[in-house]
Amino acid sequence: MTIREMCDTYDVTPRTLRFYESKELLFPLRQGTKRLFTKRDRARLKLILRGKRFGFSLEEIRQLLDMYDMGDQGGAQLAKTYDLAAKHLAEMEAQRDELQQAIEELKSQMEWGAAEMARLGIKESAA
Repeated sequence: MTIREMCDTYDVTPRTLRFYESKELLFPLRQGTKRLFTKRDRARLKLILRGKRFGFSLEEIRQLLDMYDMGDQGGAQLAKTYDLAAKHLAEMEAQRDELQQAIEELKSQMEWGAAEMARLGIKESAA
Protein backbone atom coordinates (compact mmCIF):
# COMPACT_ATOMS: atom_id res chain seq x y z
CA MET A 1 0.00 0.00 0.00
CA THR A 2 1.09 3.55 -0.63
CA ILE A 3 1.18 6.10 2.14
CA ARG A 4 -2.08 7.61 0.83
CA GLU A 5 -3.81 4.21 0.85
CA MET A 6 -2.60 3.60 4.41
CA CYS A 7 -3.90 7.00 5.49
CA ASP A 8 -7.29 6.39 3.90
CA THR A 9 -7.61 2.84 5.23
CA TYR A 10 -6.54 3.52 8.82
CA ASP A 11 -7.62 7.15 9.18
CA VAL A 12 -4.14 8.44 10.02
CA THR A 13 -2.06 11.24 8.55
CA PRO A 14 1.11 10.87 6.49
CA ARG A 15 2.91 12.63 9.33
CA THR A 16 1.72 9.92 11.73
CA LEU A 17 3.05 7.16 9.48
CA ARG A 18 6.40 8.92 9.05
CA PHE A 19 6.58 9.42 12.83
CA TYR A 20 5.93 5.71 13.48
CA GLU A 21 8.58 4.90 10.90
CA SER A 22 11.08 7.22 12.64
CA LYS A 23 10.31 5.45 15.95
CA GLU A 24 11.05 2.10 14.26
CA LEU A 25 7.49 0.85 14.59
CA LEU A 26 6.91 0.56 10.83
CA PHE A 27 9.36 -0.43 8.12
CA PRO A 28 7.94 0.44 4.68
CA LEU A 29 9.81 -0.53 1.57
CA ARG A 30 11.36 2.33 -0.38
CA GLN A 31 11.15 2.90 -4.11
CA GLY A 32 13.00 6.16 -4.55
CA THR A 33 11.06 8.63 -2.40
CA LYS A 34 7.95 6.45 -2.40
CA ARG A 35 7.03 4.38 0.67
CA LEU A 36 5.28 1.05 0.17
CA PHE A 37 3.72 -0.56 3.22
CA THR A 38 3.66 -4.34 3.40
CA LYS A 39 1.09 -6.65 4.96
CA ARG A 40 3.35 -6.79 8.02
CA ASP A 41 3.32 -2.97 8.28
CA ARG A 42 -0.47 -2.98 8.06
CA ALA A 43 -0.72 -5.55 10.86
CA ARG A 44 1.75 -3.57 12.97
CA LEU A 45 -0.18 -0.33 12.40
CA LYS A 46 -3.40 -1.99 13.57
CA LEU A 47 -1.63 -3.08 16.74
CA ILE A 48 -0.07 0.36 17.24
CA LEU A 49 -3.44 2.07 16.94
CA ARG A 50 -5.09 -0.44 19.27
CA GLY A 51 -2.26 -0.07 21.80
CA LYS A 52 -2.55 3.73 21.72
CA ARG A 53 -6.31 3.47 22.29
CA PHE A 54 -5.64 1.29 25.34
CA GLY A 55 -3.12 3.79 26.76
CA PHE A 56 0.11 1.97 25.92
CA SER A 57 3.12 4.22 25.30
CA LEU A 58 4.86 4.03 21.93
CA GLU A 59 7.90 2.55 23.67
CA GLU A 60 5.76 -0.21 25.22
CA ILE A 61 4.20 -0.89 21.81
CA ARG A 62 7.63 -0.98 20.13
CA GLN A 63 8.94 -3.45 22.71
CA LEU A 64 5.91 -5.69 22.27
CA LEU A 65 6.16 -5.61 18.48
CA ASP A 66 9.89 -6.39 18.64
CA MET A 67 9.15 -9.46 20.79
CA TYR A 68 7.16 -11.03 17.93
CA ASP A 69 10.35 -12.24 16.26
CA MET A 70 11.79 -13.98 19.34
CA GLY A 71 10.96 -17.43 18.01
CA ASP A 72 8.93 -18.70 20.96
CA GLN A 73 5.64 -18.75 19.04
CA GLY A 74 4.69 -15.42 20.59
CA GLY A 75 4.62 -16.71 24.17
CA ALA A 76 6.86 -14.00 25.63
CA GLN A 77 5.03 -11.34 23.64
CA LEU A 78 1.66 -12.60 24.84
CA ALA A 79 2.76 -12.72 28.49
CA LYS A 80 4.25 -9.21 28.35
CA THR A 81 1.17 -7.87 26.56
CA TYR A 82 -1.08 -9.42 29.18
CA ASP A 83 0.93 -7.90 32.04
CA LEU A 84 0.89 -4.44 30.45
CA ALA A 85 -2.81 -4.73 29.66
CA ALA A 86 -3.58 -5.60 33.28
CA LYS A 87 -1.59 -2.58 34.43
CA HIS A 88 -3.33 -0.24 31.99
CA LEU A 89 -6.75 -1.66 32.82
CA ALA A 90 -6.18 -0.97 36.51
CA GLU A 91 -5.09 2.59 35.69
CA MET A 92 -8.13 3.15 33.44
CA GLU A 93 -10.49 1.80 36.10
CA ALA A 94 -8.92 4.09 38.72
CA GLN A 95 -9.35 7.06 36.36
CA ARG A 96 -12.95 6.07 35.74
CA ASP A 97 -13.60 5.83 39.48
CA GLU A 98 -12.02 9.26 40.06
CA LEU A 99 -14.09 10.73 37.24
CA GLN A 100 -17.28 9.16 38.61
CA GLN A 101 -16.54 10.64 42.02
CA ALA A 102 -15.94 14.09 40.50
CA ILE A 103 -19.21 13.80 38.56
CA GLU A 104 -21.12 12.95 41.72
CA GLU A 105 -19.53 15.85 43.59
CA LEU A 106 -20.34 18.27 40.76
CA LYS A 107 -23.96 17.07 40.65
CA SER A 108 -24.22 17.58 44.40
CA GLN A 109 -22.83 21.10 44.12
CA MET A 110 -25.20 21.88 41.27
CA GLU A 111 -28.17 20.63 43.32
CA TRP A 112 -27.07 22.86 46.19
CA GLY A 113 -26.68 25.79 43.76
CA ALA A 114 -30.12 25.19 42.27
CA ALA A 115 -31.65 25.12 45.76
CA GLU A 116 -29.86 28.34 46.71
CA MET A 117 -30.97 30.07 43.51
CA ALA A 118 -34.55 28.95 44.14
CA ARG A 119 -34.33 30.26 47.71
CA LEU A 120 -33.06 33.59 46.44
CA GLY A 121 -35.61 33.75 43.62
CA ILE A 122 -32.99 33.44 40.87
CA LYS A 123 -34.06 31.52 37.76
CA GLU A 124 -31.75 28.83 36.42
CA SER A 125 -30.23 29.61 33.04
CA ALA A 126 -31.07 27.33 30.14
CA ALA A 127 -27.40 26.55 29.51
